Amino acid sequence: MAILPSILLFLAVSLVTFHVSVAGDADILSDFIPPTNTTVPPDGGYFTYTGLRATIDPTIPFPPDFKVFKASMAEFPALNGQSVSFALLAYPPGTVNPPHTHPRASELLFLLEGSLEVGFVTTTNKLINQTLEEGDIFIFPKGLMHFQYNRDKQTPAVAVSAFGSASAGTVSIPSAVFNTSIYDPILAVSFKTDIATIRRIKYGLSH
Repeated sequence: MAILPSILLFLAVSLVTFHVSVAGDADILSDFIPPTNTTVPPDGGYFTYTGLRATIDPTIPFPPDFKVFKASMAEFPALNGQSVSFALLAYPPGTVNPPHTHPRASELLFLLEGSLEVGFVTTTNKLINQTLEEGDIFIFPKGLMHFQYNRDKQTPAVAVSAFGSASAGTVSIPSAVFNTSIYDPILAVSFKTDIATIRRIKYGLSH
């Protein structure tokens, strides 16, 4: 798949290192938080995450749909207490990372390949958007709804994101609104439409 070019690996790691300086998790009173299921002191393996190796494997094809490869506390427990996490984002042509929020962290996105339409919405309902080219960096403020869209119908895009939390959290707006148990009449009134339309949207998101 070779999503992450090796020549840009140093830049990607540097991005994560920089973002630690604006991290938002609570400080810990030790060097690190060791694993809880053993009394044996951790070695280098505990501080190493190998889950992104597939992204530099040229034999694996580019994903057909938008995909996020995460290195957060859930995947990499050594991040607990370190106030940082990382994600590699792959955007096939014409795909979108739908509107979503990260309630516990800001996001610093670095575009490695392709181009992206990105934006976020402020608490005054103002859209701040930008077209990113390779090498550009964009900040999504903590907790604000944002998105990324690969408008190009021929060329994929690849980006890396650093978060100021080991567990930034993700709330997908379409899923949170239409794939939960919010009562259909509430949604119909809120969106000034009818229940049948709400149910068609729900059906479309689940199929």
